[in-house]
Amino acid sequence: MTGQTGLAADLAGRVAALMPRATADLAELVAMPSVADPRQYPPEHCRRTAEWVAQAFTDAGLQDVRLVLTPDGSHAVVGHRPPPPGAPTVLLYSHYDVQPPLDDSAWQSPPFELTERDGRLYGRGSADCKGNIVMHLTALRALGDDIPVGLKLVVEGSEEQGTGGLEAYVPEHADELRADVLLICDTGNAAVGVPTATTVLRGLANVVVTVSTLAGDVHSGMFGGPAPDALAALIRTLDSLRDATGGTRIDGLDGSGVWQGADYDEQQFRTDAAVLDGVALLGSGTVADRLWARPAVTVLGIDCPPVVGSAAAVPAVAKARVSLRVPPGTPADAAADALTAHLKAAAPWGVQVQVEREGTGSPFRAATGGPAYAALDRAMRDAYGKPISFLGQGGSIPLCNVLTTTFPDAELILMGVEEPRCLIHAPNESVDPAEIERMALVEALFLHNYANSAGG
Repeated sequence: MTGQTGLAADLAGRVAALMPRATADLAELVAMPSVADPRQYPPEHCRRTAEWVAQAFTDAGLQDVRLVLTPDGSHAVVGHRPPPPGAPTVLLYSHYDVQPPLDDSAWQSPPFELTERDGRLYGRGSADCKGNIVMHLTALRALGDDIPVGLKLVVEGSEEQGTGGLEAYVPEHADELRADVLLICDTGNAAVGVPTATTVLRGLANVVVTVSTLAGDVHSGMFGGPAPDALAALIRTLDSLRDATGGTRIDGLDGSGVWQGADYDEQQFRTDAAVLDGVALLGSGTVADRLWARPAVTVLGIDCPPVVGSAAAVPAVAKARVSLRVPPGTPADAAADALTAHLKAAAPWGVQVQVEREGTGSPFRAATGGPAYAALDRAMRDAYGKPISFLGQGGSIPLCNVLTTTFPDAELILMGVEEPRCLIHAPNESVDPAEIERMALVEALFLHNYANSAGG
Protein backbone atom coordinates (compact mmCIF):
# COMPACT_ATOMS: atom_id res chain seq x y z
CA MET A 1 0.00 0.00 0.00
CA THR A 2 2.95 2.29 -0.68
CA GLY A 3 2.75 5.46 -2.71
CA GLN A 4 -0.79 6.36 -1.62
CA THR A 5 -1.88 9.94 -1.23
CA GLY A 6 -4.98 11.74 0.01
CA LEU A 7 -8.04 9.65 0.76
CA ALA A 8 -6.38 6.29 0.10
CA ALA A 9 -3.52 7.00 2.50
CA ASP A 10 -5.89 8.31 5.17
CA LEU A 11 -8.16 5.27 4.94
CA ALA A 12 -5.18 2.91 4.86
CA GLY A 13 -4.00 4.37 8.15
CA ARG A 14 -7.44 4.03 9.72
CA VAL A 15 -7.79 0.41 8.59
CA ALA A 16 -4.32 -0.48 9.89
CA ALA A 17 -5.18 1.00 13.28
CA LEU A 18 -8.36 -1.11 13.39
CA MET A 19 -6.63 -4.43 12.72
CA PRO A 20 -6.20 -5.44 16.40
CA ARG A 21 -9.96 -5.02 16.81
CA ALA A 22 -10.56 -6.97 13.61
CA THR A 23 -8.48 -9.87 14.91
CA ALA A 24 -10.32 -9.81 18.23
CA ASP A 25 -13.66 -9.83 16.41
CA LEU A 26 -12.56 -12.76 14.29
CA ALA A 27 -11.51 -14.67 17.40
CA GLU A 28 -14.96 -14.16 18.92
CA LEU A 29 -16.70 -15.25 15.74
CA VAL A 30 -14.56 -18.33 15.18
CA ALA A 31 -15.20 -19.42 18.78
CA MET A 32 -18.91 -19.80 17.96
CA PRO A 33 -19.47 -23.15 16.15
CA SER A 34 -22.20 -21.84 13.87
CA VAL A 35 -22.78 -24.99 11.81
CA ALA A 36 -26.36 -24.70 10.54
CA ASP A 37 -27.15 -28.38 10.97
CA PRO A 38 -29.00 -29.24 14.19
CA ARG A 39 -28.00 -32.89 13.74
CA GLN A 40 -24.39 -31.86 14.41
CA TYR A 41 -24.48 -28.69 16.54
CA PRO A 42 -27.16 -27.10 18.74
CA PRO A 43 -29.05 -24.32 16.89
CA GLU A 44 -28.34 -21.84 19.68
CA HIS A 45 -24.77 -21.49 18.37
CA CYS A 46 -26.12 -20.04 15.12
CA ARG A 47 -28.59 -17.85 16.99
CA ARG A 48 -25.82 -16.47 19.21
CA THR A 49 -23.62 -15.79 16.19
CA ALA A 50 -26.44 -14.00 14.38
CA GLU A 51 -27.06 -11.81 17.41
CA TRP A 52 -23.34 -10.97 17.61
CA VAL A 53 -23.35 -9.98 13.94
CA ALA A 54 -26.45 -7.84 14.36
CA GLN A 55 -24.97 -5.96 17.30
CA ALA A 56 -21.63 -5.44 15.55
CA PHE A 57 -23.24 -3.87 12.46
CA THR A 58 -25.49 -1.75 14.64
CA ASP A 59 -22.40 -0.43 16.40
CA ALA A 60 -20.83 0.20 12.97
CA GLY A 61 -23.61 2.62 12.05
CA LEU A 62 -26.38 0.60 10.40
CA GLN A 63 -30.00 1.00 11.40
CA ASP A 64 -32.81 -1.41 12.20
CA VAL A 65 -30.40 -4.35 12.20
CA ARG A 66 -32.37 -7.44 13.10
CA LEU A 67 -32.74 -11.18 12.66
CA VAL A 68 -35.32 -12.40 10.14
CA LEU A 69 -36.53 -15.97 9.80
CA THR A 70 -36.03 -17.47 6.33
CA PRO A 71 -38.10 -20.36 4.90
CA ASP A 72 -35.53 -23.05 5.78
CA GLY A 73 -35.70 -22.10 9.46
CA SER A 74 -32.39 -20.21 9.56
CA HIS A 75 -32.00 -16.58 10.58
CA ALA A 76 -30.49 -13.95 8.32
CA VAL A 77 -29.25 -10.61 9.66
CA VAL A 78 -30.61 -7.61 7.74
CA GLY A 79 -30.25 -3.88 8.19
CA HIS A 80 -29.77 -0.64 6.28
CA ARG A 81 -28.36 2.88 6.29
CA PRO A 82 -30.22 5.52 4.20
CA PRO A 83 -28.28 7.09 1.31
CA PRO A 84 -27.26 10.72 1.27
CA PRO A 85 -29.41 12.73 -1.16
CA GLY A 86 -28.85 11.52 -4.70
CA ALA A 87 -26.41 8.77 -3.70
CA PRO A 88 -26.65 5.13 -4.80
CA THR A 89 -27.15 2.15 -2.51
CA VAL A 90 -24.84 -0.84 -2.07
CA LEU A 91 -25.87 -4.21 -0.63
CA LEU A 92 -23.28 -5.90 1.60
CA TYR A 93 -23.53 -9.70 1.76
CA SER A 94 -21.75 -12.41 3.71
CA HIS A 95 -22.75 -15.49 5.73
CA TYR A 96 -22.09 -16.40 9.35
CA ASP A 97 -22.66 -20.15 9.19
CA VAL A 98 -19.66 -22.41 8.63
CA GLN A 99 -18.77 -25.87 7.44
CA PRO A 100 -18.36 -28.52 10.14
CA PRO A 101 -14.70 -29.05 11.08
CA LEU A 102 -14.73 -32.62 9.69
CA ASP A 103 -11.97 -34.63 11.38
CA ASP A 104 -10.81 -32.74 14.48
CA SER A 105 -7.65 -34.85 14.56
CA ALA A 106 -6.58 -33.41 11.20
CA TRP A 107 -6.44 -29.89 12.65
CA GLN A 108 -3.11 -28.63 13.97
CA SER A 109 -4.97 -26.38 16.41
CA PRO A 110 -8.56 -26.44 17.76
CA PRO A 111 -10.95 -25.63 14.88
CA PHE A 112 -13.05 -23.22 16.93
CA GLU A 113 -10.14 -21.36 18.52
CA LEU A 114 -8.47 -18.68 16.39
CA THR A 115 -4.76 -19.53 16.37
CA GLU A 116 -1.89 -17.55 14.84
CA ARG A 117 0.74 -19.62 13.08
CA ASP A 118 3.36 -18.47 10.59
CA GLY A 119 1.57 -15.19 10.02
CA ARG A 120 -1.83 -16.72 9.29
CA LEU A 121 -4.93 -17.04 11.49
CA TYR A 122 -6.34 -20.57 11.70
CA GLY A 123 -9.86 -21.64 12.59
CA ARG A 124 -13.09 -22.82 11.01
CA GLY A 125 -14.73 -19.87 9.29
CA SER A 126 -11.65 -17.65 9.62
CA ALA A 127 -11.90 -17.05 5.87
CA ASP A 128 -15.25 -18.57 4.82
CA CYS A 129 -16.99 -16.48 5.71
CA LYS A 130 -16.36 -14.81 9.06
CA GLY A 131 -13.22 -13.18 7.68
CA ASN A 132 -15.45 -11.40 5.18
CA ILE A 133 -17.82 -10.26 7.94
CA VAL A 134 -14.82 -8.72 9.70
CA MET A 135 -13.73 -7.14 6.41
CA HIS A 136 -17.13 -5.42 6.10
CA LEU A 137 -17.03 -4.22 9.71
CA THR A 138 -13.48 -2.89 9.39
CA ALA A 139 -14.32 -0.96 6.22
CA LEU A 140 -17.38 0.62 7.83
CA ARG A 141 -15.48 1.51 11.00
CA ALA A 142 -12.72 3.12 8.94
CA LEU A 143 -15.30 5.27 7.15
CA GLY A 144 -17.06 6.23 10.39
CA ASP A 145 -19.81 8.74 9.68
CA ASP A 146 -18.39 9.46 6.22
CA ILE A 147 -20.24 6.72 4.34
CA PRO A 148 -21.12 8.30 0.98
CA VAL A 149 -23.67 5.69 -0.18
CA GLY A 150 -26.75 4.03 1.18
CA LEU A 151 -26.23 0.54 2.54
CA LYS A 152 -28.31 -2.61 2.73
CA LEU A 153 -27.05 -5.58 4.73
CA VAL A 154 -27.81 -9.27 4.57
CA VAL A 155 -25.73 -11.88 6.40
CA GLU A 156 -26.99 -15.37 5.65
CA GLY A 157 -27.32 -18.17 8.19
CA SER A 158 -27.44 -21.39 6.16
CA GLU A 159 -25.32 -20.87 3.03
CA GLU A 160 -23.04 -23.83 3.71
CA GLN A 161 -25.98 -26.22 4.09
CA GLY A 162 -27.44 -25.27 0.71
CA THR A 163 -30.99 -25.40 2.04
CA GLY A 164 -32.02 -22.26 0.17
CA GLY A 165 -33.42 -20.14 2.97
CA LEU A 166 -32.17 -16.81 1.68
CA GLU A 167 -32.83 -17.70 -1.97
CA ALA A 168 -36.50 -18.16 -1.04
CA TYR A 169 -36.54 -15.02 1.14
CA VAL A 170 -35.12 -12.56 -1.41
CA PRO A 171 -37.91 -12.49 -4.02
CA GLU A 172 -40.55 -12.02 -1.33
CA HIS A 173 -38.64 -9.14 0.29
CA ALA A 174 -37.14 -7.44 -2.74
CA ASP A 175 -37.71 -3.87 -1.55
CA GLU A 176 -35.92 -4.60 1.71
CA LEU A 177 -32.75 -5.61 -0.16
CA ARG A 178 -32.93 -3.57 -3.38
CA ALA A 179 -29.65 -1.83 -4.27
CA ASP A 180 -27.66 -0.49 -7.22
CA VAL A 181 -24.68 -2.75 -6.49
CA LEU A 182 -24.65 -6.15 -4.82
CA LEU A 183 -21.32 -6.72 -3.07
CA ILE A 184 -21.25 -10.48 -2.50
CA CYS A 185 -18.29 -11.19 -0.23
CA ASP A 186 -17.91 -14.95 -0.25
CA THR A 187 -14.93 -15.38 -2.59
CA GLY A 188 -11.49 -13.82 -2.76
CA ASN A 189 -8.24 -13.27 -4.58
CA ALA A 190 -6.36 -15.48 -7.03
CA ALA A 191 -3.45 -15.41 -4.57
CA VAL A 192 -2.31 -13.33 -1.62
CA GLY A 193 -1.60 -9.85 -2.91
CA VAL A 194 -3.40 -10.30 -6.25
CA PRO A 195 -6.60 -8.18 -6.26
CA THR A 196 -9.35 -10.17 -7.90
CA ALA A 197 -13.07 -10.28 -8.60
CA THR A 198 -14.80 -13.56 -9.32
CA THR A 199 -16.83 -13.22 -12.50
CA VAL A 200 -17.79 -16.84 -13.19
CA LEU A 201 -19.30 -19.51 -10.97
CA ARG A 202 -19.60 -23.05 -12.22
CA GLY A 203 -23.00 -24.67 -12.03
CA LEU A 204 -23.66 -28.07 -10.53
CA ALA A 205 -25.47 -31.27 -11.50
CA ASN A 206 -25.37 -34.19 -9.05
CA VAL A 207 -26.77 -37.65 -9.75
CA VAL A 208 -26.74 -41.05 -8.09
CA VAL A 209 -26.26 -43.98 -10.49
CA THR A 210 -27.23 -47.53 -9.45
CA VAL A 211 -26.16 -50.62 -11.39
CA SER A 212 -27.99 -53.93 -10.77
CA THR A 213 -27.07 -57.30 -12.25
CA LEU A 214 -28.40 -60.09 -10.00
CA ALA A 215 -31.33 -60.73 -7.70
CA GLY A 216 -28.78 -60.96 -4.88
CA ASP A 217 -25.08 -61.54 -4.23
CA VAL A 218 -23.88 -65.02 -5.25
CA HIS A 219 -20.82 -67.08 -4.30
CA SER A 220 -17.88 -66.07 -6.48
CA GLY A 221 -16.45 -69.61 -6.43
CA MET A 222 -19.65 -71.14 -7.73
CA PHE A 223 -20.82 -68.39 -10.09
CA GLY A 224 -17.91 -65.96 -10.61
CA GLY A 225 -16.97 -65.57 -14.27
CA PRO A 226 -20.26 -65.73 -16.13
CA ALA A 227 -22.20 -63.99 -13.35
CA PRO A 228 -22.19 -60.21 -14.09
CA ASP A 229 -20.37 -58.22 -11.43
CA ALA A 230 -22.30 -55.00 -10.66
CA LEU A 231 -19.24 -53.24 -9.24
CA ALA A 232 -17.17 -54.04 -12.33
CA ALA A 233 -20.00 -52.74 -14.51
CA LEU A 234 -20.17 -49.56 -12.47
CA ILE A 235 -16.41 -49.04 -12.76
CA ARG A 236 -16.57 -49.38 -16.56
CA THR A 237 -19.48 -46.97 -16.67
CA LEU A 238 -17.70 -44.36 -14.58
CA ASP A 239 -14.48 -44.76 -16.56
CA SER A 240 -16.36 -43.74 -19.70
CA LEU A 241 -16.75 -40.22 -18.25
CA ARG A 242 -13.05 -39.47 -18.91
CA ASP A 243 -10.80 -39.48 -21.96
CA ALA A 244 -7.27 -40.87 -22.13
CA THR A 245 -5.83 -37.74 -20.42
CA GLY A 246 -8.39 -37.89 -17.61
CA GLY A 247 -10.35 -34.97 -19.00
CA THR A 248 -14.13 -34.99 -18.68
CA ARG A 249 -15.86 -36.53 -21.68
CA ILE A 250 -19.66 -36.58 -21.61
CA ASP A 251 -21.69 -37.06 -24.75
CA GLY A 252 -23.59 -33.89 -25.58
CA LEU A 253 -21.40 -31.49 -23.57
CA ASP A 254 -18.72 -29.23 -25.06
CA GLY A 255 -15.33 -29.83 -23.46
CA SER A 256 -13.32 -27.32 -25.50
CA GLY A 257 -14.05 -24.02 -23.74
CA VAL A 258 -11.28 -21.43 -23.28
CA TRP A 259 -10.98 -19.15 -20.23
CA GLN A 260 -10.53 -15.44 -21.00
CA GLY A 261 -9.63 -14.15 -17.51
CA ALA A 262 -6.59 -14.45 -15.25
CA ASP A 263 -4.44 -17.54 -15.74
CA TYR A 264 -3.75 -20.08 -13.00
CA ASP A 265 -0.11 -21.15 -12.95
CA GLU A 266 0.11 -24.94 -13.16
CA GLN A 267 2.76 -25.31 -10.48
CA GLN A 268 0.81 -22.99 -8.19
CA PHE A 269 -2.29 -25.11 -8.75
CA ARG A 270 -0.34 -28.26 -7.89
CA THR A 271 0.76 -26.61 -4.65
CA ASP A 272 -2.69 -25.23 -3.83
CA ALA A 273 -4.39 -28.58 -4.48
CA ALA A 274 -1.62 -30.56 -2.73
CA VAL A 275 -1.11 -32.83 -5.76
CA LEU A 276 1.36 -35.60 -4.95
CA ASP A 277 4.74 -35.71 -6.68
CA GLY A 278 4.64 -37.53 -10.00
CA VAL A 279 0.84 -37.43 -10.30
CA ALA A 280 -0.35 -35.78 -13.52
CA LEU A 281 -3.04 -33.13 -13.70
CA LEU A 282 -6.10 -34.28 -15.62
CA GLY A 283 -7.27 -33.08 -19.01
CA SER A 284 -5.78 -30.71 -21.55
CA GLY A 285 -5.64 -26.96 -22.09
CA THR A 286 -4.66 -24.48 -19.40
CA VAL A 287 -5.54 -25.04 -15.77
CA ALA A 288 -7.95 -22.10 -15.97
CA ASP A 289 -9.65 -23.65 -19.03
CA ARG A 290 -10.20 -26.88 -17.15
CA LEU A 291 -11.41 -25.16 -13.99
CA TRP A 292 -13.70 -22.45 -15.27
CA ALA A 293 -14.52 -22.96 -18.96
CA ARG A 294 -15.20 -26.71 -19.27
CA PRO A 295 -17.38 -29.32 -17.58
CA ALA A 296 -15.63 -31.31 -14.84
CA VAL A 297 -16.85 -34.62 -13.42
CA THR A 298 -16.02 -36.06 -9.99
CA VAL A 299 -17.05 -39.38 -8.47
CA LEU A 300 -17.89 -38.31 -4.93
CA GLY A 301 -18.60 -41.71 -3.45
CA ILE A 302 -19.33 -45.36 -4.14
CA ASP A 303 -21.56 -47.79 -2.26
CA CYS A 304 -20.17 -51.32 -2.53
CA PRO A 305 -18.86 -53.99 -0.16
CA PRO A 306 -15.99 -52.59 1.97
CA VAL A 307 -12.61 -54.33 1.83
CA VAL A 308 -12.74 -55.24 5.50
CA GLY A 309 -15.61 -57.69 5.96
CA SER A 310 -16.22 -58.33 2.26
CA ALA A 311 -17.36 -61.81 1.32
CA ALA A 312 -16.34 -64.09 -1.55
CA ALA A 313 -19.40 -63.03 -3.51
CA VAL A 314 -20.25 -61.44 -6.84
CA PRO A 315 -21.86 -58.03 -6.05
CA ALA A 316 -25.42 -57.74 -7.28
CA VAL A 317 -25.75 -53.96 -6.83
CA ALA A 318 -23.30 -51.04 -6.83
CA LYS A 319 -24.04 -47.33 -6.57
CA ALA A 320 -22.08 -44.09 -7.10
CA ARG A 321 -22.68 -40.40 -6.47
CA VAL A 322 -21.43 -38.36 -9.42
CA SER A 323 -20.97 -34.59 -9.45
CA LEU A 324 -20.67 -32.49 -12.59
CA ARG A 325 -19.51 -28.87 -12.53
CA VAL A 326 -20.55 -26.86 -15.59
CA PRO A 327 -19.43 -23.47 -16.91
CA PRO A 328 -21.69 -20.57 -17.89
CA GLY A 329 -23.41 -21.25 -21.19
CA THR A 330 -24.35 -24.77 -20.15
CA PRO A 331 -27.71 -24.94 -18.37
CA ALA A 332 -27.49 -27.14 -15.29
CA ASP A 333 -30.62 -29.12 -16.19
CA ALA A 334 -29.29 -29.82 -19.67
CA ALA A 335 -25.99 -30.95 -18.14
CA ALA A 336 -27.84 -33.31 -15.79
CA ASP A 337 -29.78 -34.71 -18.76
CA ALA A 338 -26.57 -35.28 -20.72
CA LEU A 339 -24.87 -36.95 -17.75
CA THR A 340 -27.87 -39.22 -17.20
CA ALA A 341 -28.04 -40.22 -20.86
CA HIS A 342 -24.29 -40.86 -20.99
CA LEU A 343 -24.29 -43.10 -17.93
CA LYS A 344 -27.18 -45.17 -19.22
CA ALA A 345 -25.64 -45.56 -22.67
CA ALA A 346 -22.19 -46.43 -21.31
CA ALA A 347 -23.29 -49.19 -18.94
CA PRO A 348 -22.01 -52.54 -20.31
CA TRP A 349 -23.44 -56.05 -20.61
CA GLY A 350 -27.09 -55.04 -20.59
CA VAL A 351 -27.02 -54.29 -16.87
CA GLN A 352 -29.95 -52.45 -15.31
CA VAL A 353 -29.18 -48.80 -14.64
CA GLN A 354 -31.08 -46.23 -12.62
CA VAL A 355 -29.97 -42.58 -12.47
CA GLU A 356 -31.53 -40.40 -9.80
CA ARG A 357 -31.10 -36.65 -10.14
CA GLU A 358 -29.98 -35.32 -6.77
CA GLY A 359 -29.84 -31.59 -7.44
CA THR A 360 -28.72 -28.85 -9.81
CA GLY A 361 -27.38 -25.31 -9.50
CA SER A 362 -27.14 -22.86 -12.38
CA PRO A 363 -23.80 -21.37 -13.45
CA PHE A 364 -23.29 -17.61 -13.23
CA ARG A 365 -21.38 -14.97 -15.19
CA ALA A 366 -21.14 -11.36 -14.00
CA ALA A 367 -21.33 -8.37 -16.33
CA THR A 368 -18.18 -6.32 -15.70
CA GLY A 369 -18.63 -3.26 -17.91
CA GLY A 370 -20.49 -0.97 -15.50
CA PRO A 371 -19.40 1.87 -13.21
CA ALA A 372 -19.15 -0.34 -10.13
CA TYR A 373 -16.42 -2.48 -11.67
CA ALA A 374 -14.55 0.64 -12.76
CA ALA A 375 -14.78 1.97 -9.20
CA LEU A 376 -13.57 -1.37 -7.83
CA ASP A 377 -10.58 -1.39 -10.19
CA ARG A 378 -9.51 2.05 -8.95
CA ALA A 379 -9.88 0.91 -5.34
CA MET A 380 -7.81 -2.21 -5.92
CA ARG A 381 -5.08 -0.24 -7.69
CA ASP A 382 -4.87 2.09 -4.68
CA ALA A 383 -4.87 -0.74 -2.12
CA TYR A 384 -2.63 -3.24 -3.92
CA GLY A 385 -0.78 -1.22 -6.52
CA LYS A 386 -2.13 -3.60 -9.18
CA PRO A 387 -5.15 -3.61 -11.50
CA ILE A 388 -8.09 -5.90 -10.94
CA SER A 389 -7.91 -9.50 -12.16
CA PHE A 390 -10.84 -11.72 -13.00
CA LEU A 391 -11.16 -15.39 -12.14
CA GLY A 392 -13.76 -18.12 -11.92
CA GLN A 393 -14.72 -20.28 -9.00
CA GLY A 394 -15.57 -23.94 -8.96
CA GLY A 395 -18.27 -23.61 -6.35
CA SER A 396 -21.77 -22.50 -7.14
CA ILE A 397 -23.53 -19.75 -5.16
CA PRO A 398 -27.22 -20.15 -6.08
CA LEU A 399 -28.05 -16.82 -4.46
CA CYS A 400 -26.25 -14.96 -7.26
CA ASN A 401 -28.74 -16.10 -9.88
CA VAL A 402 -31.65 -15.29 -7.56
CA LEU A 403 -30.28 -11.79 -6.99
CA THR A 404 -29.69 -11.08 -10.68
CA THR A 405 -33.22 -12.26 -11.49
CA THR A 406 -34.73 -10.18 -8.69
CA PHE A 407 -32.58 -7.10 -9.35
CA PRO A 408 -31.76 -7.24 -13.09
CA ASP A 409 -30.45 -3.66 -13.24
CA ALA A 410 -27.99 -4.05 -10.35
CA GLU A 411 -24.29 -4.77 -10.78
CA LEU A 412 -23.08 -7.82 -8.87
CA ILE A 413 -19.51 -8.09 -7.58
CA LEU A 414 -18.00 -11.22 -6.00
CA MET A 415 -14.92 -10.56 -3.88
CA GLY A 416 -13.50 -11.15 -0.42
CA VAL A 417 -10.59 -12.32 1.71
CA GLU A 418 -10.47 -15.96 0.62
CA GLU A 419 -7.58 -17.27 -1.53
CA PRO A 420 -6.27 -20.78 -2.26
CA ARG A 421 -4.09 -21.07 0.84
CA CYS A 422 -7.17 -20.54 3.03
CA LEU A 423 -8.21 -24.18 2.50
CA ILE A 424 -11.87 -23.34 2.95
CA HIS A 425 -14.08 -26.34 3.80
CA ALA A 426 -10.98 -28.37 4.71
CA PRO A 427 -9.12 -28.95 7.99
CA ASN A 428 -6.76 -26.14 8.97
CA GLU A 429 -8.74 -23.37 7.30
CA SER A 430 -6.93 -20.06 7.69
CA VAL A 431 -6.85 -16.46 6.55
CA ASP A 432 -4.00 -14.02 5.92
CA PRO A 433 -4.73 -10.97 8.11
CA ALA A 434 -3.03 -8.79 5.50
CA GLU A 435 -5.79 -9.76 3.08
CA ILE A 436 -8.44 -8.67 5.58
CA GLU A 437 -6.63 -5.35 5.92
CA ARG A 438 -6.18 -4.74 2.20
CA MET A 439 -9.67 -5.89 1.24
CA ALA A 440 -11.25 -3.74 3.96
CA LEU A 441 -9.39 -0.81 2.43
CA VAL A 442 -10.61 -1.85 -1.03
CA GLU A 443 -14.20 -1.89 0.22
CA ALA A 444 -13.93 1.52 1.88
CA LEU A 445 -12.33 3.06 -1.22
CA PHE A 446 -14.87 1.38 -3.48
CA LEU A 447 -17.79 2.95 -1.62
CA HIS A 448 -16.23 6.40 -2.11
CA ASN A 449 -15.31 5.77 -5.74
CA TYR A 450 -18.73 4.42 -6.64
CA ALA A 451 -20.54 7.28 -4.94
CA ASN A 452 -18.51 9.72 -7.03
CA SER A 453 -18.95 7.80 -10.28
CA ALA A 454 -22.70 7.56 -9.73
CA GLY A 455 -22.97 11.28 -9.17
CA GLY A 456 -23.51 11.10 -5.44
